[in-house]
Amino acid sequence: MFLSQLRFLTPTDIARAVLDISLVAYLIYRLFLLVRGTRAVQLIRGLIILFVATFISQWLQLYTINWLLQNIRMMLIVALPVVFQPELRRALEHLGRGKLFARPLTLLKEEDIKKMLDDLVRATEILAHNHTGALILLERETGLGDYIETGIKIDGLVSPEFLVNIFVPNTPLHDGAVIIRGNRVQAAACFLPMTDAANLGVEFGSRHRAALGVSEVSDALVIVVSEETATVSLANGGKLIRHLDSRTLREMLTALYQPKVGAAPQPVNRE
Repeated sequence: MFLSQLRFLTPTDIARAVLDISLVAYLIYRLFLLVRGTRAVQLIRGLIILFVATFISQWLQLYTINWLLQNIRMMLIVALPVVFQPELRRALEHLGRGKLFARPLTLLKEEDIKKMLDDLVRATEILAHNHTGALILLERETGLGDYIETGIKIDGLVSPEFLVNIFVPNTPLHDGAVIIRGNRVQAAACFLPMTDAANLGVEFGSRHRAALGVSEVSDALVIVVSEETATVSLANGGKLIRHLDSRTLREMLTALYQPKVGAAPQPVNRE
């Protein structure tokens, strides 16, 4: 029936329909790139799972579950503007600045990743040697765009000298966290959520608590340099490994930052 209706369409109608569909598809693609760097990705996945579960429950005639899922879906329609408020605000800001259609970030090559991690470990060595406190985040799959917005935008290439200079005491960018995306420092002096864990010892300061807090809500790798003890720690998945030397830190970052397909995840424990 659909093919028979195509005979009544003029070339102008077909061109207009193709243009309309192409514009909508491209707009959806650009919006996806916009939210890809935020926690909204996990929320969208949850919505997709909810809609799939609703369809399956209806197909299997699980009426009680289907009724419950449908009511949850109706409530989400009201809650979505609140849940996605940061992403909606960012989309409107990018649209007003003409950045909604900017080119997406490119992926790093293996040699670029190795150089970035080497520079990061070298900077950590210098900071620990100087007893300079530091908090550095490596963005992975979960975007950290929400936290980047709380800091000072930089967009500078990662280097030991650059990172050490950021954390010089009594400077505007010293307090807060540095967030690295790819091989570039996206922002400094960023605010992070504190962990709610009640079993932390008194030796854990605000940097360690912030590192644990952000690692509990994202898959970011968080490096902490203690100002008092000059020890280096790594937070991942809500757990913390302390007293790391440069070699161990480099090995862990290499294994965790871009794990090989099929490789078993490296265990991390809070000490």
